[in-house]
Amino acid sequence: MPGVPQTLDAEAVRSWCAGALAALGRERADIDAINVYPVADGDTGTNLYLTVESAARAVDAVPAGAGVAEVIRAMAHGALIGARGNSGTILAQLLRGMAAVLADGTGDGDHLARALADAADAAHAAVAHPVEGTVLTVARAAADACDGGGRLAEVATRAYAGARTALDATPGQLAALRRAGVVDAGGRGLVTVLGALVETLTGQAPGRPAAPAHPPVLPADGCVAGDGPAYEVVYLLDADDRAVDRLRARLDELGESLVVVGGDGLWNVHVHVDDAGAAVEAGVEAGRPHRIRVTHFDTQAAPAEPAPPAGRAVVAVVPGEGLAGLCAEAGATTLLARPGEPPTGSELAEAIRRTHAHEVVLLPNDTELRAAAAAAAGATRAEGIRVALIPTRAAVQGIAALAVHEPDRDFDEDVVAMTAAAGATRYAELAVAERQSFTSAGVCQAGDILGLIEGDVAVIGHDLTDTARTVLDRMLSAGGELVTLVVAADTPETLTPTLEQHVRAAYLAVDTVVYPAGEGAPPLLIGVE
Repeated sequence: MPGVPQTLDAEAVRSWCAGALAALGRERADIDAINVYPVADGDTGTNLYLTVESAARAVDAVPAGAGVAEVIRAMAHGALIGARGNSGTILAQLLRGMAAVLADGTGDGDHLARALADAADAAHAAVAHPVEGTVLTVARAAADACDGGGRLAEVATRAYAGARTALDATPGQLAALRRAGVVDAGGRGLVTVLGALVETLTGQAPGRPAAPAHPPVLPADGCVAGDGPAYEVVYLLDADDRAVDRLRARLDELGESLVVVGGDGLWNVHVHVDDAGAAVEAGVEAGRPHRIRVTHFDTQAAPAEPAPPAGRAVVAVVPGEGLAGLCAEAGATTLLARPGEPPTGSELAEAIRRTHAHEVVLLPNDTELRAAAAAAAGATRAEGIRVALIPTRAAVQGIAALAVHEPDRDFDEDVVAMTAAAGATRYAELAVAERQSFTSAGVCQAGDILGLIEGDVAVIGHDLTDTARTVLDRMLSAGGELVTLVVAADTPETLTPTLEQHVRAAYLAVDTVVYPAGEGAPPLLIGVE
């Protein structure tokens, strides 16, 4: 068929990655809805989407013309550093196992068959106590179905068919699935990823697995499939192989659902425990843990007496403690986004529920939270909460929306006014480059100051104040009435007065307002209304 790749080359891998992301975006809600094992927290589809989204960002960063080895390794590495939840972590290991074969081969059907076999082996080895009826079973069936190789498209099609058959059989292998009347959510996600591969190689999308005929029968507490640990702990870890072997043994003693994936000094650790501190301390003993995320399943305590219902609330994601206080003073419930640790869909949904409001306005304040925010809005709407998601892309847009928020007026009118205020606010951010890389403004070196306008690098400088001045001038060249400066705690004391004086001198009709961001925020956020 014209336009269909004959080998799994670099462009085919790019297309597969983009197709997998799009497919998981379409099926995320359906996969979330059948998530009952190992914890029925309704976020497997979202976690898989965010894992592949991280893989896609890494692939997009690979220069055009790069070979298949660089692209497939970027896909696997991106999935590793962005892996979410149990299934996302396993998917990252599957991609890593495939990359080890596909990066050093011809990209034909034989190589794909071997890649799937190695991927299934790697994922099985990464899980401390493998369970049949899960994504591991589906991965093994996909590999077995294409044993012996063949033509590339035929191998991919056989792998998909084998995975579909295994997925349909999962309720007979796992009691939690059988009781709920669903197939395994992680396995369903892997089928979606393999379906995107088939579409890339054949030009035709396979049919989607059917949704359950009836809503899943969730556990009585609505949260877990039986009793289990109270916390999910996830972190990236810089450590050598021997230290990780000791870590696996220690975490296996502490909890369950243990998955450790990675290699070459970088690992992604996932475990469910009652003592979250001990799980993190074990990581410290093994190496350097970072991007630490601890999620409380909230299954052990008896449900608290619900608070009286409120009329309307605003939930805002903020990048620093100072902004959290500012938004709270404006009447918002806040959720802190630490560097490299954006909140999950389940965390956003829980923040919406904590407001006990009938009507909620959600301000994600980050482009990368669009999928998680949409998942949270959809989940809570299904519970009878009226949720409006305003697609704010930066904290300064959220501040502008909060400034016009009036909880006593009609809900739709309030949402329209907040959306208009956010949309009228152009935004910028100053950041420090972590490594040499290609940007839309040229090549930057580690330590350079990057001025990002509307998400794209527009200025590369060496001094924070000079770069900020240049960014301000570019933004104000298109006009503006109000400049908002959100300043992190560790920026130079002279930055704010210098920028305020610059605006007063060069733009007579423009006012400036300054807010402290506190710890954990980018050095400077700029908004122009």
